[in-house]
Amino acid sequence: MALMIRALAPEDDRSTFQSGNIDLDRFLQRFAGQNQFRHYIGVTYVAVDGAAILGFVTVTAASLEASTLSRAARKELPAYPLPVLRLARLAVAGSVKGQGVGSALLRFVFNLAHEMSALRGCVGVVVDAKLAAVAFYERYGFVALEGEAGLLSDRPALTPMFLEIGAIPRSRVTRRP
Repeated sequence: MALMIRALAPEDDRSTFQSGNIDLDRFLQRFAGQNQFRHYIGVTYVAVDGAAILGFVTVTAASLEASTLSRAARKELPAYPLPVLRLARLAVAGSVKGQGVGSALLRFVFNLAHEMSALRGCVGVVVDAKLAAVAFYERYGFVALEGEAGLLSDRPALTPMFLEIGAIPRSRVTRRP
């Protein structure tokens, strides 16, 4: 598999993507393009092998209240809203699950967070993890946030999680504009 990660293009065929999660599939097929090309509220990156989309991740700039961080982290940071990179959605095609596509997309997000940190400021990555994905994010060092931290925290099936920029490894991921 020759995996390449790049920004979603309007001409990408998203109609056949199937991750096994109907909500994530519908997002890619119907809303990712609108959010990126018309509303400018997030950018979706696709992991492709040729023309086939094997996975995707959507990110957006966000802020986080310092009060939602651990007591130790709060001591180091100011008390006003902090800039973060929000990992809004991540999905992998069912046909390649377990082959490292999800990990490659997450490493790609880590690179984006480091870029954002250097260019605009970013204290880390936030994700509202589905309960089934919490262990995946914990393996990379994400910790649950305290209080009402997630944008979607009114949904009990989600766990708001955070990984500070200093704990994010720097890696190289094949990327094309």
